[in-house]
Amino acid sequence: MHPTTRPRRSVLYMPGSNPRALEKARTLAADGLILDIEDAVAPDQKAAARDNVVAASRQGYGRREVLIRVNGLGTPWGLADLHAAANANADGVLLPKVETVEELRTASAALDAGGAPPTLPLWCMIETPLGVIRASELAAEPRVAGLVMGTSDLAKELRCAHTPGREPFFTAFGATILAGRAYGLAVLDGVHLDLEDAAGLEAACRQGRDFGFDGKTLIHPKQLEAANAVFAPAEAELAHAERVIAAFAEAEAQGRGVVLLDGRLVENLHVAVARRLLETASAIRRAAEA
Repeated sequence: MHPTTRPRRSVLYMPGSNPRALEKARTLAADGLILDIEDAVAPDQKAAARDNVVAASRQGYGRREVLIRVNGLGTPWGLADLHAAANANADGVLLPKVETVEELRTASAALDAGGAPPTLPLWCMIETPLGVIRASELAAEPRVAGLVMGTSDLAKELRCAHTPGREPFFTAFGATILAGRAYGLAVLDGVHLDLEDAAGLEAACRQGRDFGFDGKTLIHPKQLEAANAVFAPAEAELAHAERVIAAFAEAEAQGRGVVLLDGRLVENLHVAVARRLLETASAIRRAAEA
């Protein structure tokens, strides 16, 4: 499945230091899980959290995509995390605060040294100014499969406010999405911190979808429903997509390269968008049935 059409509407952070939470995640309606050894874990719990996450990942999470977020290479735990994650049966390894290609290559070498399969992907947290500026360089690395916005750390680094409309992040969003799309990667939106702000969460999900993100990272199971609903194609969109494909096929059969549908011009590019929408919906249905 192409990395940008696999369902990633909702990707939930799970603290590696909490075995009960890791177990509960097996019952949640998340498309993906980030088993976290980094920000969610206190220094004196890092080793235990690493063991918890590796054991949980090896058990598997069914249809859910599993990423292990390791500690940074500059920390006392980074290399050990990578060696442990190398054979944890995860779908990818998420590196925090990535800023240089050299970090990615060092991490890749550490995974190889730990016996990781060569197909095990790396994902990058984009959460610093340098990470944003160099997003296209990071995305070009062969092992990288996805980019994840880290808006909390980025806000700290930018000294900006978390405004309701998230305007201070627009430049970073655009740069990261451009980099991801240029190299065919998945791109995930940052978290919504206010667990009691259901309307704000839904608005952020809609904004993220409009920007072009594949889905949203989440910090609590109560946020899953909104993300799953917003990032899934609506029935009206799917019906329109089918009409676009049918109308264009009919035009092609008549030797025409363009057609009008409901007064709007339809070209081959619109057909590609329609097919991708239907493919995404099909992938979501398959995942739900798994």
